[in-house]
Formats: sequence, structure tokens, C-alpha cells
Amino acid sequence: MKDFIIPWADDRDMGTPAARSDKTVTLTVDGFEVTVPEGTSVMRASAEAGISIPKLCASDNMDAFGSCRLCVVEIEGRRGTPASCTTPVAEGMVVHTQTSKIKKLRRGVMELYISDHPLDCLTCSANGDCELQDMAGAVGLRDVRYEAGENHFAARNTSGEANPQWLPKDDSNPYFSYDPSKCIVCSRCVRACEEVQGTFALTIEGRGWDSRVSAGAASDDFLSSDCVSCGACVQACPTATLQEKSVIEMGTPDRSVVTTCAYCGVGCSFKAEMQGDKLVRMVPYKHGKANRGHSCVKGRFAYGYANHKERILNPMIRETINDPWREVSWDEALTFASTRLRGLQEKYGRRSIGVITSSRCTNEETFLVQKLARAVFMNNNTDTCARVCHSPTGYGLGQTFGTSAGTQDFDSVEDTDVMIVIGANPTDAHPVFASRMKKRLRQGAKLIVIDPRRIDLVKSAHIKASHHLPLRPGTNVAVVSALAHVIVTEGLANESFIKERCDWDEFREYAEFISDPRHSPEATESLTGVPAEELRKAARLFATGGNGAIYYGLGVTEHSQGSTTVIGIANLAMMTGNIGRRGVGVNPLRGQNNVQGSCDMGSFPHELPGYRHVKNGDVREIFEKMWGVEIDPEPGLRITNMLDAAVDGSFKGLYCQGEDILQSDPDTHHVAAGLAAMECVIVHDLFLNETANYAHVFLPGSSFLEKDGTFTNAERRINMVRKVMAPKNGYADWEVTQMLANAMGAEWTYTHPSQIMAEVAATTPSFANVTYEKIETMGSVQWPCNDNAPDGTPLMHVDGFVRGKGRFIVTEYVATDEKSGPRFPLLLTTGRILSQYNVGAQTRRTANVVWHDQDVLEIHPHDAEVRGVKDGDFVRLASRSGDTTLKAKITDRVSPGVVYTTFHHPNTQANVITTDFSDWATNCPEYKVTAVQVALSNGPSEWQEDYAELSERARRILPAAE
Repeated sequence: MKDFIIPWADDRDMGTPAARSDKTVTLTVDGFEVTVPEGTSVMRASAEAGISIPKLCASDNMDAFGSCRLCVVEIEGRRGTPASCTTPVAEGMVVHTQTSKIKKLRRGVMELYISDHPLDCLTCSANGDCELQDMAGAVGLRDVRYEAGENHFAARNTSGEANPQWLPKDDSNPYFSYDPSKCIVCSRCVRACEEVQGTFALTIEGRGWDSRVSAGAASDDFLSSDCVSCGACVQACPTATLQEKSVIEMGTPDRSVVTTCAYCGVGCSFKAEMQGDKLVRMVPYKHGKANRGHSCVKGRFAYGYANHKERILNPMIRETINDPWREVSWDEALTFASTRLRGLQEKYGRRSIGVITSSRCTNEETFLVQKLARAVFMNNNTDTCARVCHSPTGYGLGQTFGTSAGTQDFDSVEDTDVMIVIGANPTDAHPVFASRMKKRLRQGAKLIVIDPRRIDLVKSAHIKASHHLPLRPGTNVAVVSALAHVIVTEGLANESFIKERCDWDEFREYAEFISDPRHSPEATESLTGVPAEELRKAARLFATGGNGAIYYGLGVTEHSQGSTTVIGIANLAMMTGNIGRRGVGVNPLRGQNNVQGSCDMGSFPHELPGYRHVKNGDVREIFEKMWGVEIDPEPGLRITNMLDAAVDGSFKGLYCQGEDILQSDPDTHHVAAGLAAMECVIVHDLFLNETANYAHVFLPGSSFLEKDGTFTNAERRINMVRKVMAPKNGYADWEVTQMLANAMGAEWTYTHPSQIMAEVAATTPSFANVTYEKIETMGSVQWPCNDNAPDGTPLMHVDGFVRGKGRFIVTEYVATDEKSGPRFPLLLTTGRILSQYNVGAQTRRTANVVWHDQDVLEIHPHDAEVRGVKDGDFVRLASRSGDTTLKAKITDRVSPGVVYTTFHHPNTQANVITTDFSDWATNCPEYKVTAVQVALSNGPSEWQEDYAELSERARRILPAAE
């Protein structure tokens, strides 16, 4: 297969993992001397010398297993023929891999495998991509002596009777099939499920001749089992036993391109394997530094939306939102849009229009959209969904550490001794990194989970949290302060670190504040619901357990005190000395693929790229010289302000790229009112989303498979996005933004995204040395990347904080204005599920709906019983903002008094329920705390019925003129 090859990347499977020892050993393999780290296997050492040893059960992403016996070698001075995968190297060792004895043994072993395997190679879906086939050739097997007899691959024996050994194919999973007749029981799939994914869904059932892979209990198939469809087993399988259905249907791919996943903030690298311009499969790239060759069900399989029949490929316009859409040429659509926007500015002023960027688009695309606002619209009305979810991260870490991003790389988790996971559900929202966390936990690290729900990390296969603090939604600050109280009052703070790295006077002031008895676990227990003694044990574990790392998500930031909680987390890290080395740090888990990047690129109304305030004249001057325009020093409007101004009549036009604010933003009624009041809404997206119901112009977008550019993941890693196929709409998204800008009078002349990144580097200090050439050479780069760190910065704050001294800030708990009471006695919190992504625009248009075809409401058995609710009943979920109906799921994953739902499906729209309360510092919406009531329902709410009718009317498209 012809691959895109990064210069430093050796894509061979070396058989066993690399050893991490600093000591080296020199040995001789087939006459060639090779030096490798101590602990390296003979198999890997041979591969390092360029000598391949046949193997079937070995793979370099799993520990050696030694079951296939194909990799045997001879070692001078040792008896027998040991397996090279399980034999470590030794100084002076002399290895022979190709003696006549070894060759005979290997052929004999392979002959046994082939004797119980169907020889349908010409019609097999793995033909040309089968390790069993390759190894048969490698060992020189040319004949099989054994006559056909009892086997596992024939449905009927020679007399026509049913073969009791034969098992039917399992096609239950929408993405791959399991054919037991081709299984060689190498256990690679089982081991991948255990060691790589950490789900332990597969096992070897039976013994000896009767051994076969099983997905669980006898009644289970791959769909009903615990399998999470990450694809690790499929990737590990050396035959067609586990095979992608896309390969079965389309054939073996013949070329590949390395690109970056467009789902969550882990930023997994994939090889998009192709036939011509047809994507056959996505294979996790083993040299991807974020994912290390692993994937989840979304990244590996849920790419079919790019070819979905509902995708819009032609521009459309309409005079009013009550009219049907009309397909037009690009020129007509852009002329219509630019004329309207200019007209609105002439009538209502230059600040009457704005833009919204998306965390799903590339850095280059978001940079151009904010530039469109500042250099063409001549205002700072630019905002992004990244602010709506993670702006407290930027504010809190900026204030305490001096930079608005996480401190570590993902590899750092391998050296962590104690993890705090607060307000995050990694197994569902960041599953590939969660697998790495679980692997470290199985190795002995300890875990503290702070979450209202009993997420999978609290207890699942072979892992269990040391402490689960099931806090009441909205009390994050009180819990974090109670942890700090224990550490300070029990003398567990790392004073030497604080004196050396932080402002000691500020710490003493903070210590006096936090030592107050009102912050003690006993005093806060009635408020938070967290048992005092359990909290004290958790605090002691984090302070004394070794390297401590804190991972958090939207359950921290999407609160009225989101910024305060982030500051409190930073205080915890500083007071325990857990900053500036591997295995520690403060790590925000970004929800979408380019949340970090869209923030970096200046998508906020008050900040230019690199988090520099627009009020600073020296910063504006940099961009003014580059762009040849004068930049408004006045901060622009946030999304909520745009909507408020629209309702008031002063904000009239919006260009919204890749974002669906009607479904994703809080208080849906208010969002709808704001959009309806605008005179020109331009939606630039793949599908007619919910926001497009109120749009006047629709500009078709391009998927991540159809563009070049970069994403920046949660660890500040800038990864390449490479064009796999030509844009189906004719243009990449950055080109569409440039065409709109030029239609409004700009004279942009970019011909490739690399030129946009060059402009970012020329204007933004933390990106000063970032170039496409550097990323191509290194594989990826973590900012800051400048003269001080020419190859990037995996770990932040190593020798000192970016701001100089670390800053301790007082974190006073202030209760949210959203409170439960007799009318609304329950608290609703929201989140994500593994199979779906954000508003579901992509994943709902794939087979992932098999696992989650609708949002459901998780409710505790006690709360369900007192309301007469049974599992699967339709219930009315109502708040002060609105109501909707959905099915109930009775579970003890939530505590009494708390209910939970997701927001992936527009016919439910959890944000009809959420309020307009927001974070005090950043205006980040408070999605995670809404007072609600639940009652039985016999049908859709009035809002749902009205909205379904509106959507149907708003999505009418006139037939194309002949």
C-alpha cells in the first residue's frame, strides 16, 4: 500500500513494545551487531537490525504473549528454541533466526494453523492484507500434509451433516463482522481489548481444540456485549476473523493519507486508507503522539456523514425564513450575502453584524473568520463555542499560571500516581485518553472521582476509584475548597515548592482564608452532599500519594462559578507542588477537536490571537501593519450579547461557520428569538442544522476529509489535517470565508492554508516558529513554539510559571441563583455519551445511532418511584425556562435529587430547559445546574410539536431549475 510517510516514522510492527531503560545491551542477530535498551525482546532487537521474524500473536502495542510459536529462534549457549517475543536480550547474546531447524519448526507450526483454516484466499476479504497469508509465505509453506477432517470452518462435513464445530458469522455490529471459522485463537483481539482499550469485553471460550473468541456470555453477540466498538480488536486481528464491513464491501485499500480526527479534543491521528478517492477505512496511526495507535468508535468508524444524502453541496438563499430555499451559484450566493451585510452596516452601523467560529474547524479557518470580523466588518463581534464551554479555563489558568491551556502532554499520565478527575467523563467524552488512564490505574495509580454521577471510572472492569465524591451539582467550589482546607490545616502543603515557585505572601493570605472552619469538610457536607471523612481521605491521598494530576472537563467550567473552580484547581496543584514535571499538572479535557485552537486563534471578542487584549495598542499595531486596516480597540459582542442585541434591534447580521447555536447554546427560546430578529443569518455548514431554520444564506461546508490545515488538541498539540479527497462542494471552508471577504471588498490572496499559518506565526509569539514544514518533519508540535522552545513545549511551567510566580487567589463559594424548590425539586445536569458527539450533526448520520438513537433522562429509582415513573416511560422534563419530553432511564448512576441527560438530538433539545445563568468572569453558560421537575407524559411537549412543524417548513428546498 502506498502511504503518506512522515520522515521520522517507521511504520513497521516491531512485535513487542519498546523498552524504556536507559541502559543498553549489544547482541548479534544473524551476524549483525545491534544495540538496544535493556529489556528489549529478541524479536524487537532483530527488527531494529532490519531482520523480520515471523509472528502471529505478537504486536508492538501489546505485551509479549508467546502463544503462536512461530517466532522461535536459536540462541548460542541456550537449549531449545525460545520464542523471540518473550525472550529479553542479554549482553553478547548471539541469535540465529534462519537455521534449517528453525525453518522446519516454523513450517510445521504454520501447517497446523492452515489445517484448520479455510483456504478461500482468493475470495477472502483479507486477501492481500492477511498476516496468516503473509506468514505462510514467509516460512515457505507450500503444501499441507494433513487431510481434511474435523475442523471449524466447514458448515457441513463430507457426509452433508451439520458440523458441530462450525459457528455462524456474527454481523450484529454495524461496522465489523466476526467470522469464527477463520479464527486462529492468537488472542490478539482479547489482549487488545484488555491492554489497549481496557474494556475486557472479549475472552477465549473453551479449551484446546474447542477454543474460540467470545464476546461475553453465550447469549451475547458483539452488539449486545460490553464491546465499545473501538476497533482495537479488528486492528489486532491477523486474519479476516474480525473485519471492517467497509473492506468486505469495497475491497482492500491501496493508498493512505495520515490526518487528524475531527471529533473530540484528544486529537487522534489516523491513516485514511483509500481506493482512489473512496475512503475504505480509518486506521489509528501508531505514531500519532496523542493516541499512540488507538481509537474510539467515532474516530475509527463514524466518518460516513461526509457522504450522507442530507449533506448540502450547493449554495442556497431565500429572502425570508418563511420562504423555501433556492439553490444558486456561488457568485450569486456570495453577492446576496455581502450586499445584505453591507446594507445592514450602512443602516445600523458597523457593529451591527458579527461572526461565530467553530471548534470543529481548522486553526486556519477560525483565524480567517475572526479576521473577517476585525479587518472586513471592522468590529470585534467574534465569538466561538469554545468560549461557551471552556472560557473559564482560559481565565482561571491565565490568572494563576499565566497561560490559558493545559500544562502536560498525554504521555505524562504514564508517570502519574494519583489522579483527580473532576467534572469530566473521559470514557465517554475522551475515550482514547481514558484508555491510557485506565492502563495506568491497572498498574497501580490511585483515582479520585469528583462527579455527581457514578461514571465508568468510579468502577468498571479491573479498575476502581479510591474515592468517589458525589457532590451536589453547583458545589464544585465548596468541594475544591474543602480539599484545600484539609491540605493546609493538616500541614500537607509543599511549602518548599510554594516558596520557590509561587508568591509566598499571596499563599499565606490564601491559607488564612482557606483555613477558616467554614471551609472544612464537616461544615460543607450538608451543602455538597460529600461525606466529610471521605473527602478528608481523598485530600490526604492527593497531597501525599506522589505525582498528582488533575483532569477536568465541562462539569467544572459550565457553572456560574466555573472560573472560580478552575482557580481552585490551580491552587490545589500549586500547594501540593504538582506542576512542572511529568505525571502532574492541571489538564483541561477539551470537548471538541479544536476547542484549544479556536481560542488560540483569537476568536474571542476581547482578544486577538495569542490571548492578547484588543485594548492594547502595541498588539493591535502588529495586526494593523499586517492587515493594512485599523482595528477597533473596543471589545465586541459575545454570542449571548449578540442575541440580546438582536432582540433589542441593534444587531442584525451573523456569519456562523460550523456551529449550531440553536441546539448547543443555552435557553433555546432566547436563541430562537435572537436569530428570528436578524435580517441576514449566514450558515456555513455541512447540513441544514437547527440554526439554519432561521438562516437566509446557506454556504455548504467541507468535511475534515476534504481540507488541509491544523487542529490543536487538549495538550496544545498542533496536528496536521490532510486532504484525503477533493471538496464535494468545490471549496474548503477557508476558501469560502476568503470569497465572502473578497465579495465585501477585501483583497485576500491566500492560495494554501500554510500561508495562513505563516501569518499566525508572524503575529502570535507562542506560534512564532510553527510552520507546516516543522509539523511535517516532527509529526506534531506543541505550543509555545518559538525561539525559546524551537521544537515546542510538551510540559509547561518546568522552571517557572509563564507569569513568573504562581498566583494563589481566594476562592469564595457563592451559590448559583438557580435553586431547587417545591416547584422544581430536582437538579438537572447534562453531558455526553460515547457513541454521539456534541449536537450529533455528524454522528446521528452514521450507524452510531444503533447505540443511542435518542436522548434519555437518567433518574434515580427513588425519584422515579415517587413519581410513578417506570423504565422507558415518556416523561415531561420542565424548568423555569421551558419543557420537553423524553424517555426515562432508571439508574443508580445518579444520586437521589439529580437527573441527567445528553444533548445530542434536536427533537429533545436539553437546552430548552437550561437557563441563561453564566460564569461571573467569562459569561460561560451554566449548563450543569438547572432546577427541574419530572412527571409522566403522554406525548411531545407543545414546544416539540411547534418546533417539528417549523423545522419541516424551514427546510423546504425548491427543485433545481432545468
